[in-house]
Amino acid sequence: MAFTLATWNINSVRLRADIVAKLMGEQAPDVLCLQECKSPVDKIPRDQFTALGYTHMVARGQKGYNGVAIFSKIPMVEAGAEDFAQLGHARHIAGRLENGVTIHNHYVPAGGDVADREVNEKFGQKLDYLTDMRDAFHASKPEKSILVGDLNIAPREDDVWDHKKLLKVVSHTPIEVEHFNDVMASGGWADVTRNDIPDGKLYSWWSYRAKDWDAADKGRRLDHIWATGDIQNAAHSSRVMRAARGWDRPSDHAPVFATFDV
Repeated sequence: MAFTLATWNINSVRLRADIVAKLMGEQAPDVLCLQECKSPVDKIPRDQFTALGYTHMVARGQKGYNGVAIFSKIPMVEAGAEDFAQLGHARHIAGRLENGVTIHNHYVPAGGDVADREVNEKFGQKLDYLTDMRDAFHASKPEKSILVGDLNIAPREDDVWDHKKLLKVVSHTPIEVEHFNDVMASGGWADVTRNDIPDGKLYSWWSYRAKDWDAADKGRRLDHIWATGDIQNAAHSSRVMRAARGWDRPSDHAPVFATFDV
């Protein structure tokens, strides 16, 4: 079975329901994973998405913050949710498709503004979340699985607009990249996007603060699609839909796509 998956930090699914519907209508991914939904589950505008063929949903939500959801045209059942770092946040949901593939949708904490856990509690929470992810994958090696989401780390030098300038900026610091790579290694994950697009600058996030984000192009690749080793070779056709960053009342993130023949 071939299916196309997209992941997108939507920055409020209720505020931006129309551009979610636009993506569903124009791009029609079989599975759409959203982060930062900022909505209780019962307030997600599910009927609008069901009308477009997304008849299956698994989600975790909370009012005004965080929140993750997976919408699917393919039959899907919930496959668990974890509270990594015991934050009490809605940051993870998993769904299992009828072909047995499990999709993990994560919204990793952003980590605040200062890359020092001694003075910034949020940075410590981010590192602890990643450590718990690593330990969970060490304990139970995932198989036939995909991990997506806003992981809030741009790991490679060409995942940011200026490597040297961002080395001390949260999302690209060496300690975050080390934690990111540890998580990937612990589960035997492969970076699907970079397997398909191995070279060159690649971003999925551009700050709202930039007056002309497109021309300035000071982006970071914070949104990721991974696959376990047993299905990584089934992935192809990766892309970042940069144009969506320029839609009406956009998220500051762009959707990331990949197709799997599993």
